[in-house]
Amino acid sequence: MLTVLLSSFVLAFHNITVRVLFSEHLVLGLFLLGGYVKPDLQNSFLLMFMRMLLVVPLMASLAFKLYPSAFREFRELFRRDRTDILILAFSCGVLMFVYIASLYIAIGLIPTGIAMTLFFTYPVFTALLAWKFFGDRPTLYRWLVMGIILVGSVLTIPQSSATYSSYDIAIGILASVGAGIVYAFYSVIAQKCLEKFHPIPFTWIGFASTLLLSGVSLLFFAPPSAQLDWTPMWIGSIFSGLVSFIGHTLNNLGIRMIGATTASIIGSSSPALTALVAWVTISETLNVIQSLGIGVVTLGIALLSGESFIQSFKIRS
Repeated sequence: MLTVLLSSFVLAFHNITVRVLFSEHLVLGLFLLGGYVKPDLQNSFLLMFMRMLLVVPLMASLAFKLYPSAFREFRELFRRDRTDILILAFSCGVLMFVYIASLYIAIGLIPTGIAMTLFFTYPVFTALLAWKFFGDRPTLYRWLVMGIILVGSVLTIPQSSATYSSYDIAIGILASVGAGIVYAFYSVIAQKCLEKFHPIPFTWIGFASTLLLSGVSLLFFAPPSAQLDWTPMWIGSIFSGLVSFIGHTLNNLGIRMIGATTASIIGSSSPALTALVAWVTISETLNVIQSLGIGVVTLGIALLSGESFIQSFKIRS
């Protein structure tokens, strides 16, 4: 339980780092930092590539210490009877690349807490995917809770202002929700894959796939390098890469230890944690309605994720 909560807290710092790279903020009330790149698709590819260029070799070297059988499991993926697991793992890597790119754009355009709240509507889409592919029809309880989540999401939407144009808000919302939809596919496939594959090599394959795909994307969508401030970008990429690696590994370990349902209940605190960390570190404030919306979404995600616990409690009583 503590593992997943710590994962959410660590990943909140990754999100704040991305926000600072895209827009200027007074960090901890002391240092004016950020705004090194524009929040667009090309720069999202660049930041992903810089981050993964450092994390993928680091994780490969640590994998043997954290999990000595990692190389053996990775090698076994190329056996004929394990081809299905290899395909699932690489598919998750492709989906990781897509949802991270979308989420980067969203975090750069709208407040971090709001971007993460809209992204964390993904359990709604996960439930719909389970209905579509596994025949798990949503109960009346699920429909009601999904409605609560969507209402909370609407409450978080920022109004256009001098800080946020209506265009930026629209793109940010679409990118956040789109990232959530893609992550719903990722989580469904990941749960299936993690039944037969350890989370450490699984996470490494996802990061390596993201490195490969972002590198290829830069060949076609390269940002103008002459206008970039490389030193702070590398520092930010190193930091975000390290905390992202730690956060994803803790989350996957948590899923394996306590199950996807319990992990998702605890992980539902992520939007609120991100908003809190953003307020403390970069003084990013939300109005009362937006804060209420984050609370409603957090509650809705916890209720949706904990449906099985509620049902088992009713049976025991």
